[in-house]
Amino acid sequence: MKAIYGLYETPEAAQRAFSGLRASGVAASDITVMSPEPLEEWEFASQDSKTAMSWIAVLGAAGGLATAYLLTAITQKIWPINTGGMPIVSNWTNIIIMFELTMLGAVFATVLTLLIAARLPSKLSRLYDPAISNGKILIGVERPQDSELDRIERALKAADAEKLGRIV
Repeated sequence: MKAIYGLYETPEAAQRAFSGLRASGVAASDITVMSPEPLEEWEFASQDSKTAMSWIAVLGAAGGLATAYLLTAITQKIWPINTGGMPIVSNWTNIIIMFELTMLGAVFATVLTLLIAARLPSKLSRLYDPAISNGKILIGVERPQDSELDRIERALKAADAEKLGRIV
């Protein structure tokens, strides 16, 4: 794997590097950002903030509710108990099961979405520097084209990178 990256002391410098890479023609999705803390207020850290996880959780909850209703209704119809003229299927008696399976569906959908979005389990990116653990912010590009290397390195240097690194 080829990669080139720069380490930055402050979010301002990291933002300049991110903007410089974007200006030099690198797509935002190709830029790797690693920091020791969340920096959501900066553009470089918010590129992965959009997610459909809440809608997927709602769909999982709806699926759990439908499953619970079908499970209880079909079970009560297959083995009916004489309840003295009351309905065989009563949602009031099934509400606990329906609630629990609704929540189970939402939780399963959320966890599954999290694993897929985080690309877990997978091999970790080889683009890493131990200085990230000491408070530095890494801005880099994995698998750049050979023709882009000089342009990317100039953009990273222009933002006052403390250290430039290459992985060949």
